[in-house]
Amino acid sequence: MVRLYTDDLSIGYGERLIVKDLSVQIPDQQITTIIGPNGCGKSTLLKAITRIISHQSGSIVLDGKSVTKENTKQLAKKMAILPQTPESAAGLTVGELVSYGRFPYQTGFGRLTTKDYEVIDWALQVTGTLDFKYFPVDALSGGQRQRVWIAMALAQETEIIFLDEPTTYLDMAHQLEVLELLQKLNKEEKRTIVMVLHDLNQAARFADNIIALKAGQIVKAGSCEEVISKEVLRDVFQIDAEIGLDPRTNKPMCITYNLLKGE
Repeated sequence: MVRLYTDDLSIGYGERLIVKDLSVQIPDQQITTIIGPNGCGKSTLLKAITRIISHQSGSIVLDGKSVTKENTKQLAKKMAILPQTPESAAGLTVGELVSYGRFPYQTGFGRLTTKDYEVIDWALQVTGTLDFKYFPVDALSGGQRQRVWIAMALAQETEIIFLDEPTTYLDMAHQLEVLELLQKLNKEEKRTIVMVLHDLNQAARFADNIIALKAGQIVKAGSCEEVISKEVLRDVFQIDAEIGLDPRTNKPMCITYNLLKGE
């Protein structure tokens, strides 16, 4: 089932097009990862779909309706995004930051309701950060902070969560911690997860669906087996990769690679 898709989408900054005539489908209740070289339009695509930036032409459709025609608060009840380098105001506690996720549901003077507090505690519990509720966000480790940001996205109670490089700047253990949390949210909470990843093996391990972009165009979209292949990686990244099977997941993995010379 596909609730969210783009049709002939073009996105740019000024006269410079980053994404051109892109048609992509996001499978519902699955994990989709977007891979591709720097500058290919991965982050730009996420920002356009979530209406952080405008697109120049084409359409973005959610539940049969253009996102450009959706009320801002209503859209924020359907989609949440965790940007590449989220920054919180100095001095905020974990609970205060996560409470921002309740903004789409607030009316009047914006006071939090009993329901809001229940959802905030639930989001903290699910992400394993409830013990940090009254801690300053700045006092947490990188992995803990990332889980808190995910808790804020969860507090929005959206069915679709976008994450732009959620493992950036984290060590290997914390990267795995965050990705396993997102996988758990997908399996147990049925959240649709869309994320940009640079690590090809992480993309293959955790994704149901992979979209490989190059210069704002889809080179290949499909299962991990279809996308993480010698031919696709050659085209997208200009590398000569050796592909094997992950002995724990039986999914494809890039064992080693060389740069292609003169191609």
